[in-house]
Amino acid sequence: MSDSDLMQLYSRRILALASDIPHLGKLDHATGSAHRRSPQCGSSVTAHVAIQDGRIADFAQEVRACALGQASAGVLGRTALGRTRAEIAQARNELQAMLKSGGPAPAAPFEELEALLPAREFPNRHASILLAWEALLGAIDASA
Repeated sequence: MSDSDLMQLYSRRILALASDIPHLGKLDHATGSAHRRSPQCGSSVTAHVAIQDGRIADFAQEVRACALGQASAGVLGRTALGRTRAEIAQARNELQAMLKSGGPAPAAPFEELEALLPAREFPNRHASILLAWEALLGAIDASA
C-alpha cells in the first residue's frame, strides 16, 4: 500500500467521523448487549441497546477499532436512535454491498457511509467497518 493510498483511505472526512462517535460508553438499562471482534485486525465493538415498541430507544457503544471502524461507528451513533432492526440490517447490507460488490453507498439517513468508499479496495478492512453494525444487530437480537 502506497502512502497516497493510505492518505486517501484515511481522508479528513473519515478521521472527522472517527473522532466524533456519538453514544460512547455503556448503557445501564440495556435490554440487550452484544460484543463483536474482528479476528483479522483485533478491532472490537460492544453495543448496548434499549428497545421500546420495536425501535431503538437508547443506544451505547464501546469502540476499540481502527479509524475506519471508528468512522463507521460514528455514522451508526448518529443514526441508530429510533430505527428498527430491519432498518439497521438494511443499512448494514447496503454497506457490505458497497464494500464487497461495488454497490452504491447506503441510502439516507446512512449516506455518510459514502466516506468509506475508498476502503472498497482494502478487503482486510471490511470486517472492522462492519463491526459496529454487527454488534448492534446482535444487541437487538439479544433484547428479544
